Amino acid sequence: MKQQRIETLRIAVAETSVIVRSGVVAVLKRLPGVQVRPVEVASPDALENCLHMDTPDILLVNPTFGGWFNVAEFRTDSVHASVKCIALNCNITDTSILQAFDESITLHEDISSLQEKILRVVSYGISEADYDEEKDAPALPSESAEQLSQREREIVICVVKGMTNKEIADKLYLSVHTVNTHRRNIARKLEIHSAAGLTIYAIVNKLVELGEVKL
Repeated sequence: MKQQRIETLRIAVAETSVIVRSGVVAVLKRLPGVQVRPVEVASPDALENCLHMDTPDILLVNPTFGGWFNVAEFRTDSVHASVKCIALNCNITDTSILQAFDESITLHEDISSLQEKILRVVSYGISEADYDEEKDAPALPSESAEQLSQREREIVICVVKGMTNKEIADKLYLSVHTVNTHRRNIARKLEIHSAAGLTIYAIVNKLVELGEVKL
């Protein structure tokens, strides 16, 4: 599986209701361990401008946006092909409508569930059912994962579990200085310099499960 090096997630929130749209943006900014740069989109024209000026990693969109949001038609444009689509399900009861999306969330989603779904979509770009199958597949280390030593992999796991440098040092019987040195080497090798980027790396390369990530 190809490694992804996303440190800041660009998320466009397409919703005509300013109350809903602004509320979702406020929650996205509060996600722990994930640095989000949200953009509010109030109309189909504004969405088109947003997509061409600064293509987001994720489009969080109400399925009724612009009358009706057609995911298949949206992805026929090469500019949109790499954008992950998450349905902002405000009142859709027909689950078949949501199947075209990579994921869906509701207004009752808690922060940990929202974070898990966003990381899953960014890391794999697949639905929850497919993700469950993916977890059972043999883990194949990426080229970048091979560059890390066993000790460095252990430190990555500790970091994404939310441990401090002191806690890592105590657990691995190292000095804090040695932990800091390893972390600098990890950042240099992977070219990842944020906790969010390291978390995505660890999930993609099967170093941790989503449930082990510090929320």
